[in-house]
Amino acid sequence: MPPNVSLPPTPPGRWLRRWWLWVPVLCAAVAAAWLLLVRPVDSRAKEAKPGPAAAAMRALPVAAVPARTSDAPVYLNGLGTVVPRNTVTVRSRVDGQLMRVLFREGQIVKAGDLLAEIDPRPFQVQLDQAQGQMEHDEALLKNARLDLERYKVLVEQDSIPRQQLDTQEALVRQYEGAVRSDRAQIDNAKLQLVYCRITSPIGGRVGLRLVDPGNIVHAADTNGMVVITQLQPITVVFPIPEDSLPAVVKRLHSGEKLPVDAFDRAGTTKLASGTLLTIDNQIDPTTGMVKLKAEFPNDDGALFPNQFVNARMLVDMMRGATVVPSAAIQRGVQGTYVYIVKDDHTVTVRPVKLGPVEGETAVVETGVAPGEMVVVDGADKLREGARVDLIAKNTATTAGAPKEDAAARQRPTQ
Repeated sequence: MPPNVSLPPTPPGRWLRRWWLWVPVLCAAVAAAWLLLVRPVDSRAKEAKPGPAAAAMRALPVAAVPARTSDAPVYLNGLGTVVPRNTVTVRSRVDGQLMRVLFREGQIVKAGDLLAEIDPRPFQVQLDQAQGQMEHDEALLKNARLDLERYKVLVEQDSIPRQQLDTQEALVRQYEGAVRSDRAQIDNAKLQLVYCRITSPIGGRVGLRLVDPGNIVHAADTNGMVVITQLQPITVVFPIPEDSLPAVVKRLHSGEKLPVDAFDRAGTTKLASGTLLTIDNQIDPTTGMVKLKAEFPNDDGALFPNQFVNARMLVDMMRGATVVPSAAIQRGVQGTYVYIVKDDHTVTVRPVKLGPVEGETAVVETGVAPGEMVVVDGADKLREGARVDLIAKNTATTAGAPKEDAAARQRPTQ
């Protein structure tokens, strides 16, 4: 081609008239790309996501233990108050100055121990006066009796009138009465001297001192000098429902000693063990409760007056009862139930009727037979017919939330 020679231009409307020929080609390319890229990813996602049936067939890890036969104790629990057997406010029985206080605050004393002394000198003076008066009256009485004997002889001799003899007999009786009165005055003065020495009427713990030495005390003082409470033995008063009263009365009237344990306010630590002492004579109509009193030796002083304790009394023993762990008991709208693990490693819901529940053990009256496996951990995710995988109970406990301390589970209900 010669230089500087150009070809004639292509007509501009030729390729525009053929654009529709490229549309099928572009659609086919897009479809192929979708089939190769998008659809395999979607298929893999569907395969990775399990359906409802697959989720239902997946085994859930649970811990289960067999129901067993055992003797189950039946307890009655109540919030009680520690009450001393005796509480005495020591007061002076005479008026006078407090000379000495011989006790220490908080001291343990015995009955008859000397606690304080009142100034005895005024009462010693009264005793001396009474003794002097009696000596005077005894002398008069002696002389009157001698005259009476003389008058009797003179009357027999008809030397004096009978009236004089009668007067002398009356005078003797008068002096005899005066002597008896003097003797009573002496005894009273001696008693006042005894009252000057204030002794403990009971054995127990001495409280805080209410009067200091040097003060004038009176028999009419309301506060007294000190308060003594008997701590050994000591009692606990606690209420129980009136529906439980017949069983307690039956055991008490049969002569049995019903054991009672006292726990602290948290219900975790046992403070003392004792026995039931008596039952109150009436039921509180506002609460439907009746008060019981139990006695405790309290040798270690663990119980203190007015202390709040949880009292737990053993009233019966169920022999050969079916028991399961308390953790196996579930509660819902249908009532109380447990999950039973069957031989094919599936669970079924079994309604149960509960008996006494104490700590970690619950008595099942109906619904579970001894030897059947009950779920004790992992029941929150179970449904009827769910497949399960049994694991060790300690493993389940470690994997889940920390369990409550066993002592805390034995807390008496209030």
